[in-house]
Amino acid sequence: MTEYLGEQRSDERVRNDVMREIEWDPAILSQDIGITVHQGVVTLTGFVHSFPEKFAAERAAKSVYGVRSLANDIQVKPKLLRTDPEIARDILHALEVHPLVPHEKLTATTREGFVTLEGELEWDYQRRNAESAAAGVSGVRGVTNSIRIKPALSSSQVKEKIEAALKRSAEVDARRIHVTLQGSTVELHGSVRSWLEREEAERAAWAAPGVAHVIDHISVTP
Repeated sequence: MTEYLGEQRSDERVRNDVMREIEWDPAILSQDIGITVHQGVVTLTGFVHSFPEKFAAERAAKSVYGVRSLANDIQVKPKLLRTDPEIARDILHALEVHPLVPHEKLTATTREGFVTLEGELEWDYQRRNAESAAAGVSGVRGVTNSIRIKPALSSSQVKEKIEAALKRSAEVDARRIHVTLQGSTVELHGSVRSWLEREEAERAAWAAPGVAHVIDHISVTP
């Protein structure tokens, strides 16, 4: 299909660009990643040796113009097989030494290399840092983040802070995004031109205190 400015990119073009972006990323060492694209929806398959490498492949794919959605079905097969007690011990240490994680409020359980984090925190950045710390431990095959966020502000205050953050962002056209709030759940509606712009809008919503859930209805229209 011939491409013109403003038209949707062909699946073949998107796939080639995703492949090159993954090959370009120094954090991705695996040669066993498969890529399929259908109507702008990218599916990643295959194997990597660590959870951060799987996440890096996802981030690389999302950065490509024309990607409308993504399914990450990559499996983690660590080079070094470790027991669950060994992994659990290192996760506990990683949480304890992280300066942005109140580790005393969290628990972590490990089964066959898959980790579940639980507890209650005040900010989403604390929850994300806890997940990142656990994911970086050798032998971890996946992380389920079940940490809850405790509401801290009124709904109107949270909504105002999110809308202000969207307006400040150089990467998001706030005029194309509508924010609604019900309790501690934020819903985002509208359209953006890239997946990264969609993620930036979602990040702005998560950055507000007390936000426990973000439902992102924003569509990507390259």
